Amino acid sequence: MKSAPSPIPYLLAIAALLAGGWWWFSGKSLLPNMAENPKQSVSDKGVAKNPTPNAPPQFPMPQSVAANTSIRIDGSTSMVTINQKLKTGFEAKFSGTQVETKSGGSDKGLSGLQNGQVDVAAVSRPLNPQEISQGLKAISIATDPVAIVVGINNPFKESLTAEQAIGIFNGSITNWSQVGGANGKIRIINRPEVSGTRQVFQDLVLKGKGFGTGPNFVTLQEDATTPLLRALESDGIGYATYTQVFEQKTVRVLSINSLSPLQNGYPYGRSLLYVYKDPPSTAVKAFLGYGLSPDGQKALRSD
Repeated sequence: MKSAPSPIPYLLAIAALLAGGWWWFSGKSLLPNMAENPKQSVSDKGVAKNPTPNAPPQFPMPQSVAANTSIRIDGSTSMVTINQKLKTGFEAKFSGTQVETKSGGSDKGLSGLQNGQVDVAAVSRPLNPQEISQGLKAISIATDPVAIVVGINNPFKESLTAEQAIGIFNGSITNWSQVGGANGKIRIINRPEVSGTRQVFQDLVLKGKGFGTGPNFVTLQEDATTPLLRALESDGIGYATYTQVFEQKTVRVLSINSLSPLQNGYPYGRSLLYVYKDPPSTAVKAFLGYGLSPDGQKALRSD
């Protein structure tokens, strides 16, 4: 009499079929996907996120702010209007609070922040690695294009290409006739090296390379927009943030690649930042929370 066949081979075959079916219907490999980024996580909505442990905390809109709260801001001249609008809105919404604003330039604002002389630095350039290592963190409060401008009486009324803009500011183009204008020397009105706007312009327009030098370059002693605009006259060219110049009657903003600063594709956009020391104080949290809120952003768009 023959013995009954062992059930083990049948059980193994069934197990293999079940495993194969599970793989087929789930669409997932039984082996780990080595191409996946082990640092990547996925949100509950299926959107991939790269964790950023050093990212700034969220700043919610405060429900109330103590009446004796004060905030000191110093920094970029490009952010004077932003600072003033948020000051007005914050003080109106939270009675008894006080916001003091100055505009000594991005570097001065950062220095004051490190020295405890200000609570928030208004900065128009990215933080460098050294500043980040010192515990400074930045949030974008607004975006603003950088505009290239000439005096209203300048006969040049053409659009510049990005390459022509580089040539003018690196000194290789020195005459308006080289860019389609009338014969005449181009004077470049430049900001001082401490200017955050100058550093951003150098990154965006000159692609990280330096400005030219020579007799047609005039470097201002102070990082201020009004003296720069006055110095343009009928043969000069300079730069400022668009918010600083779009309502000015004495200058004309030049298009770049036939695009104005408000059109999609305009090449010179930058973020304007508020910088704080980590961890932020209660007052700083409240002010940044207001600035990032719908109320604060509405205040920035107000006339």
